[in-house]
Amino acid sequence: MANVEHGGTAGNAFGAGAAESARARLRAIRIGLWMIAAVLAIRQVTVVLSTPKGERLTDLETWVGPNGVLHVKGSLYDSTQFTGTPFGGFVLKPLTRAAEQALGWGWTFGSLSLVVVLGLVVARALPQPVSRRTALLAAPVAISLLMLSLPVRNALYLGQTSIIPVLLVLLGCFAVRGERASGLLIGVAAALQPTMLLFAPLLWFTGRRRAVESTAITFTGLGALAWAVMPHDSTTYWVHHLAGVGLGGDADDLSNQSLHGALLRLGLNGPLEITLFLLLGAAVAALGLRRAIRYARDGQLLLAVAITGCVAVVVSPTSWQHQLLWVLLALVGRVGKKTSDRPMWPVAVILVMTLPAKMMLPNMAALFPLRDNVVLLAALAAATIVPFLSRTSEYYRAPIPTDYAQPVPTRGKRLPLLPFLGRVFTRPNLLLELLLIRVGYSAYQQVRLAATGGTNAGGRTTAEHHGGQILSIERFLHIDIEHWVNHTVFKVEWLRDFFDFYYESFHFVVPLTVLAVLYARRPGDYRWARSALGFATLIALLGFWLFPLAPPRLMPGLGMIDTVHGVQDFSKPDYGTLTALTNQYAAMPSLHFGWSLWCGVVIAVLAPKWWMKALGLLHPLFTVSAIVATGNHWVLDAVGGAAVVGAGFGLTHLLQGPRPRPLMKPVEVSMKDPVPATGRTPS
Repeated sequence: MANVEHGGTAGNAFGAGAAESARARLRAIRIGLWMIAAVLAIRQVTVVLSTPKGERLTDLETWVGPNGVLHVKGSLYDSTQFTGTPFGGFVLKPLTRAAEQALGWGWTFGSLSLVVVLGLVVARALPQPVSRRTALLAAPVAISLLMLSLPVRNALYLGQTSIIPVLLVLLGCFAVRGERASGLLIGVAAALQPTMLLFAPLLWFTGRRRAVESTAITFTGLGALAWAVMPHDSTTYWVHHLAGVGLGGDADDLSNQSLHGALLRLGLNGPLEITLFLLLGAAVAALGLRRAIRYARDGQLLLAVAITGCVAVVVSPTSWQHQLLWVLLALVGRVGKKTSDRPMWPVAVILVMTLPAKMMLPNMAALFPLRDNVVLLAALAAATIVPFLSRTSEYYRAPIPTDYAQPVPTRGKRLPLLPFLGRVFTRPNLLLELLLIRVGYSAYQQVRLAATGGTNAGGRTTAEHHGGQILSIERFLHIDIEHWVNHTVFKVEWLRDFFDFYYESFHFVVPLTVLAVLYARRPGDYRWARSALGFATLIALLGFWLFPLAPPRLMPGLGMIDTVHGVQDFSKPDYGTLTALTNQYAAMPSLHFGWSLWCGVVIAVLAPKWWMKALGLLHPLFTVSAIVATGNHWVLDAVGGAAVVGAGFGLTHLLQGPRPRPLMKPVEVSMKDPVPATGRTPS
């Protein structure tokens, strides 16, 4: 008994210590997340209040300014600047003087408080059951995502009230007690934004019929009140403008992310467009509300509310960007049976709702219909086709786990530092990979451009000065061969054409091809190679930022011939811009050579045949010849490119461990077959 008691005491002490350590880590994480949320909030307030008065809160200015629509004695809609309902104008009129007196601080901090409350309500509304860790961390994460989202940023910057209807609906569904109070809040939200009436079917078919009655009575009563006080404005809004269509801006404007706006942007108009909009809108409403009701009955009411909000975004005649918060709330749904697929939907939603559309898709005319309607497409997908898991699904709480390779023995005991990032044989989610590659490349372009102050010519003087320094170093090392190679190649037409074509064509094609082949045939090696390429590119961005460098072709007086772009005029202030796509003074290190060297190393390591390895190593050789012959890089730029690639592979090894070995399937050995003396399994 003494031994048992002693052992139990020790075990309890050890367990208590471990539990206390876990609580301390959780407390530190929670504090860190709240600090991030606070920093984001402070940043948003600073951006708004530091903007000149005539450029911030412009929508609020049109309401309460000296000539604002709430001061006019005629109709609210005479200037077409006010897009709210007559009831909204009726409510705002008494607040005009107070808003004028505190147009900056009061309105901004009031809106910020609404965002915080919205985040707290969303955190409380997560589908049950949730772990204690999730419950404690949900609120700061929700508030941070809201602060980063484009709808909230636009609402704070423009002075919009679009957060209020969303908050009223969420309060009505999750915060207040009693169906009548719930319906009252949703009715007020509908009086401010009529598409909120779509929540009535969700309430009705989930058994909250008193809430529906209260919603209808509240909406009708407030609308009648506004009609009695402002009959002319009500007629203008409900009759002449069909619930606000055409107020505040053209319906085909890019900021209108509704189905109606998308059809207008596609060139449809008149009766055909209206008929198609009504038919498609009815189909989306029927399918979306049916899905929302199903998920509400499944116990995922927050997801059901988000889906209904997405339906409202799609079917509304006008859904301006500051009214699209419902799409962000849809990330609470779980998608994918595999662990590796789980991040795909949340990451896609967060990227769509926090980044400009031009960062999501390339600047290609064929993709403009997708790029111009990316938020609408996200709302449409959430409302109709995204296969959110039911809580009764076996994969809802326990998705298929990821298969990890066996640890590779290493001499360094500290390797790998982040083992959860590597040694995975299963194929990653393709859509998620494409999204991250695209966004990563857009960020790469933006950083290259920002390195010289946001313009291609912004750092010309500094870049040319650094070019002179590089030339001096190369002369000291006797490797200043750029001028000789450039002029020699220029005299041989076929060789010049070959290097021009190679420079322009293979920079992206070969790396993407290597990644595609590895993704399809060697997913474990794909993760290793992709990580090395990503780390190398991130390190290169530091070089672009810290050391703007003019390539030889942009150095005045050097006499270089730009074989790719032709003769250019050095006297022009913006000489060197060439294209509007990237910064021409980001030559060090050369990612043109760095990416080609990455391709050569990966092919040399993984290719099964010697001739494949040789062809792979020819690519960096041809690339370094092309970048020097065309005058686009110094020799030392290639050295810098090789250095960042080496650092990329080194960081990958440090953080993820050695490259995983091929997964060997167990081989069944017959008892009749002798086992070799070496003890190895026969292949």
